[in-house]
Amino acid sequence: MNIRIITLGKLKESYWREAEQEYLKRLSAFAKLEIVELKEESFSEKDLPEQIKLKEAEKILKILTKDDFVITLDEHGSSYSSQEFASKLNSWIVANSNLTFIIGGPLGLDASILARANAKLSLSKMTFTHQMIRTFLLEQIYRGFMIAAKRKYHY
Repeated sequence: MNIRIITLGKLKESYWREAEQEYLKRLSAFAKLEIVELKEESFSEKDLPEQIKLKEAEKILKILTKDDFVITLDEHGSSYSSQEFASKLNSWIVANSNLTFIIGGPLGLDASILARANAKLSLSKMTFTHQMIRTFLLEQIYRGFMIAAKRKYHY
């Protein structure tokens, strides 16, 4: 099982990097996991958000393959409880050998990326920084594997 997380921007704070490393270590027992950091476009208030998102989308599309089952993190995506997400994650894994999660930058994802998605996931109705979401996503993937394996972690 291969899981890839494509994200725009780097983790700036050491505490997010440390949390990410901890979950990558935990997840190594279940899957090969790769984080791909792409440079986010800088922008000002004068720039058109759609043009910025399009430039970022071009970078993302260059590294996607036809074999990738793509799950975008999107505020309009499906929401699940942790138990439901564990079941959904398991069904994705059974049907696909390459899962690719995509986390957009501060402006979100371009329509071309959302159109390429096989699934859209919302982790909350609230908005979080893309740095936070990386850690939240890793934790939920780990929780999903632990629930599926019927191991103590989720109570």
